[in-house]
Amino acid sequence: MSSDVPNNFEDRLRQRASTTRNTNTNTLETIPVNHQPHENIPNTPLAASMISFVLGCIFSLGLALFLTGGISDHWWATYQLGFFLAAWSGFHWGEFAVTAGWNRDKCSVDSFLLDNGAMYHVANGTALVEYLITLYFKPSLKAYHYISTIGVIMAVIGQTLRASAMIQASTNFSHIVALRKLPSHRLVTDGVYSAFRHPSYAGFFYWALGTQLVLQNPISSIGFVLVLWRFFSRRIKVEERALVNFFGEEYDNYRRRVNTNIPFIR
Repeated sequence: MSSDVPNNFEDRLRQRASTTRNTNTNTLETIPVNHQPHENIPNTPLAASMISFVLGCIFSLGLALFLTGGISDHWWATYQLGFFLAAWSGFHWGEFAVTAGWNRDKCSVDSFLLDNGAMYHVANGTALVEYLITLYFKPSLKAYHYISTIGVIMAVIGQTLRASAMIQASTNFSHIVALRKLPSHRLVTDGVYSAFRHPSYAGFFYWALGTQLVLQNPISSIGFVLVLWRFFSRRIKVEERALVNFFGEEYDNYRRRVNTNIPFIR
């Protein structure tokens, strides 16, 4: 007599594997619901775990360098470089972690924001080159510790602001500007959104500027401000046209009431 009940341990394992493949509850899945990943980086749990491991190693080494004040025997191993590495790796890991925790349907390997365009990596690479060249030939220009302290505070506040915005917005947040309103969309105006109209953008703006103040990079600091201001100015205009279409007068009233708190972007 046949039965749907598995008769032995191997049958039970096969049934469990089949059930897992045919349901949407696989917690290791990295396929987002509403957009297609770029696929420049494999969108798999293995890729996500490897990226997390590498970022974690960079973060740990950078934090250790920062907390110990650098290594005096190596001219390049400064607390400033350590903080930059920790801030950079922590940012990218945090983007994925917050998306995975509070915005699961949009989570993919792209959520690390490592596939964020070539110019992003060029900018960070240029900042490192500026820092190391100046440190090697004119180390006295990197000796203004109060500037680095301001940068640390700014970067930490910026990171906290961005993560808080993403957590509070939850499924309403997207790394890609949404041009079509979903049934689940709602306008978030409380919490950090009551003080910043686009807190995730403001957070990134001040985080990025803070990292350059830590490195005491005058050229990159100016470059970062100009490029980010131009980018967010354009992006906010596009996003707010969509938000007015989504929420109408409700968003207009909110926009009049709350500023972006990004310089010269009302």
